[in-house]
Amino acid sequence: MSMIGSFEGFQPVSLKQEVEEQPSETDRLSTEEGDPGKDSAPKLISRQPSVTESTLYPNPYHKSYMSRKYFVTRPGAIETAMEDLKGHITETSVETIQGFWLLTEIDHWNNEKERIVLVTDTTLYICKYDFIMLSCVQMQRIPLSAICRICVGKFIFPGMSLDKRQGEGLRIYWGNMGEPSLLSRWNPWSTEVPYATFTEHPMKHSSETLLEMCKMSGLTSKLVPTIEKAHKNPTGSGSKKEFRVLMEPILIETYMGLMSFIGNRNKLGYSLARGSIGF
Repeated sequence: MSMIGSFEGFQPVSLKQEVEEQPSETDRLSTEEGDPGKDSAPKLISRQPSVTESTLYPNPYHKSYMSRKYFVTRPGAIETAMEDLKGHITETSVETIQGFWLLTEIDHWNNEKERIVLVTDTTLYICKYDFIMLSCVQMQRIPLSAICRICVGKFIFPGMSLDKRQGEGLRIYWGNMGEPSLLSRWNPWSTEVPYATFTEHPMKHSSETLLEMCKMSGLTSKLVPTIEKAHKNPTGSGSKKEFRVLMEPILIETYMGLMSFIGNRNKLGYSLARGSIGF
């Protein structure tokens, strides 16, 4: 009985790996450039990734699904709000509106609140607008002649504070120069605090319209000369008060900050899509 190894039909085969290294496109290019006398095929050029980027705004729509959660970014929402507020002011007074701004108000407990700020010839309006129901919920009216000071600077907190924020803000003071009472400072719902603090809205880069409306510098440049003009008016109630613009840190006197920590992380002060509740 013959063995398989001695069968004449089987020939020994050398299993040699016949894989040659293929030169890269860059290597081919350098080789061909080094041998000009050699007649070869068209040169292969290595392609480099494009470094050109097209941007519309300083921070384009890299997370568009996040911007859609804010009702203020929905088509027509901010335009409807402006028309509603313009109609309300026209019905109640003969003032001329100087401009609209969409900002975030920071109260004395460091809570963020979405606000529309209006400046007229004689009045500063701070409006709480419901962008879900498209209606004005609250409007605070401050005569420009009563504004005594504007501060622009970075936020600072007490050394023992546990909930701090970065960035810059704008604080507007009115009435007398005294500090709020102890009861007002420790009451998170107090409406007797004689100042308002603002910072830029988180959706400032979602569109060209909001980009212009969320600029604090735009509000400051419009507000300062309008206040100075109101103070020069001899019939104004605050014509004898000194008005100052200061560049200094803005103190937010909070320590534990548990309420603001929960509220700001969940954006409770904004008209926001919260998702479905149920199953």
